[in-house]
Amino acid sequence: MNNKKWIWIGMVVLFIMALMVGILSDVKKGDNAIRGGTDYVAVIRIDGAIVGGPRNDVLFGASGMTTSEQIMYEMEKARKDSRAKAVLIRINSPGGSTGATQEIAEEMDKIKSAGKPIIISMGDTCASAGYWIASKGDYIFANPATLTGSIGVYMEYTNVEELMNKLGIHSEKIKSGEHKDIMSMYRPMTPEENQMIQQMVDDIYAQFVSTVADGRQMDIEKVKKIADGRILTGKQAMDLGLVDAMGNYYDALSYAGGRAGLDGETIPTKKYTSGSSLREIFYSETERMVQVFSKEMVTQMVNSLDAKEKVVIR
Repeated sequence: MNNKKWIWIGMVVLFIMALMVGILSDVKKGDNAIRGGTDYVAVIRIDGAIVGGPRNDVLFGASGMTTSEQIMYEMEKARKDSRAKAVLIRINSPGGSTGATQEIAEEMDKIKSAGKPIIISMGDTCASAGYWIASKGDYIFANPATLTGSIGVYMEYTNVEELMNKLGIHSEKIKSGEHKDIMSMYRPMTPEENQMIQQMVDDIYAQFVSTVADGRQMDIEKVKKIADGRILTGKQAMDLGLVDAMGNYYDALSYAGGRAGLDGETIPTKKYTSGSSLREIFYSETERMVQVFSKEMVTQMVNSLDAKEKVVIR
């Protein structure tokens, strides 16, 4: 074999090894006692920024973000599983996309409609969109120093028009409507456009405040007084009625077990994280790897092995 073939074979071997590592690491995250028809607490994790996107969009479950479709999928499984008597959501997130957050919140409503309590365990951070989701829970645990709150909305854009002018670079555009390039970085917004964006931010803010007021059963005016974007510690949040109790993950799990009617020192759990079976993990990891390896790279890999006919991946 020539060197080129050895390189491709090496890449295939590394691919398989990485795939197995991903599978084994997910298996280790599995369930502690759910065989034999045992009832349990379903555990769902939300780690990192909350974004819209397909399931398993992050290679091998890498931290940094959580996609709404993955969480919705896990919540749907927990809702439909008759053995899942309660759902514990562990949140460690600084916030994220409003649309993605609302999708997750809607699934939480379905779980509660199915008669299953939702317990929230805040980690290091559970702020902004993270708190939006937490407020939908039936009971919230936080650590005294957890960073939470940040109830509010903001949109940001950069105006580099002056810099571009100094560099002698000018942006030309053809648009179908007056506001099609609103928030363009190449020009300042007009007063009318500022007002339009402010109205949009205010609308989303009102939805956020209403969600918190409903979830926490608080007067909406009381929520508004603290919904100015401020960050709170877990202890401060409890004093303000945004959190129910101080406690870590295991305190929340013990409480969830009690709400689920599960007795015993060890609460049976099932962790819905990137799939719970080898077959599902294999398919999801393969799907993610295909997204990483371009179609052109796969084509080259096949053709380099002296295939009788050239192969094109379409």
